[in-house]
Amino acid sequence: MKFGIIRERKNPPDRRVVLSPEACQKVLSTYKDARIIVEPSPIRTFKDSDYEKVGITVAPEMETCDVLIGVKEVPIKNLIPNKQYFFFSHTIKKQPYNRDLLQAILQKNIELYDHEVITNEKEQRLVAFGRYAGIVGAYNGFRAYGLKYNFFKLPKAETLTDQQELISALKKITLPNIKVLLTGRGRVGNGAREMLDGMGMRRVNVSEYLEEDFREPVYCQIDASEYNKRKDGVRGNKTDFFANPQEYKSNFFRFAKVTDFYIAGHFYGEGAPYLFTREDAKHPDFKIKVVADVSCDIDGPVATTIRPSTIADPIYGYDPVSESETIFTDPNAIAVMAVDNLPCELPRDASIGFGDAFLKNVIPAFFNGDKNGVLHRARMTQSGKLTERYSYLQDYVDGKE
Repeated sequence: MKFGIIRERKNPPDRRVVLSPEACQKVLSTYKDARIIVEPSPIRTFKDSDYEKVGITVAPEMETCDVLIGVKEVPIKNLIPNKQYFFFSHTIKKQPYNRDLLQAILQKNIELYDHEVITNEKEQRLVAFGRYAGIVGAYNGFRAYGLKYNFFKLPKAETLTDQQELISALKKITLPNIKVLLTGRGRVGNGAREMLDGMGMRRVNVSEYLEEDFREPVYCQIDASEYNKRKDGVRGNKTDFFANPQEYKSNFFRFAKVTDFYIAGHFYGEGAPYLFTREDAKHPDFKIKVVADVSCDIDGPVATTIRPSTIADPIYGYDPVSESETIFTDPNAIAVMAVDNLPCELPRDASIGFGDAFLKNVIPAFFNGDKNGVLHRARMTQSGKLTERYSYLQDYVDGKE
């Protein structure tokens, strides 16, 4: 079995890679029938020489490989027919901008495995960059807070080496006695929490956060059961909420009245209520002035996120009155950080973490007959057709929707 680590070709450039030099070494030492070739790349966070130093072949020979592994979408012109590919295709939600890509994959008889649908038997994702989105998103949020009020200036995350350098930078800033709210307890939310804990910020519970004043900056981490409540008044819970989101309404505004800086690290499911609306943001009691929207659902549950921002220009202002974009330093504006590719700012850490999960959960399936069904569940296309699991995409492929 010969694996090829492909060069990332999508713009803007992405420096991440699925398997680091060390991960490649582990594959080769664990599976005697495995071979790896790394396609040369001028942008990858690990240099070609880093792979060569540990005995990994670097060569433009992807045509000789069986399985080609990347991160972002492969440009259509660079797809090699009759191969197995792993990358984020951004097609499973019928994204119109990638319809042509999925059509080309089928035409070229490519077996596509999307990282986003690599799951275990319980349908839980096994490989993801979410933790690193949370890490960088929290850091960028504090950077936005400092710039909005001209309190301090943090360096851009992409100029620092790893998570520890981000935490070290945060430890040097002095914050006023603000309240920071974090939604989500998954990979993203807990990645953000690592940063808050790492910088030494005190964590408080919901009742303390809502009712007490503090002489130091504090944060509170909440999940869906704490910012939603059942419409019928019956006591709900997280399991019921995810099963019946339409039976719930937002209970977020009580937090918005006391929060200065909000980090959105939650998962938003279809049919769930919005956390806060544009009308909520107009309310005189709405206190939030900085939003780090790691989830980045446009015109969705976090009403201030009206567009994604970029690593080059990560912050914009939202004017609650006009419901439009403005300068984020305007006293009436809510500063919004909504970069939609945050892990790219921490490419080395993100690559190592993602690769560890890929090494643990995916690579073994090639050598154990896919006994846990990992490849079966993630295989979107085969023999020029959509697999049964992804047949719901047929009308999308045909241009009917």
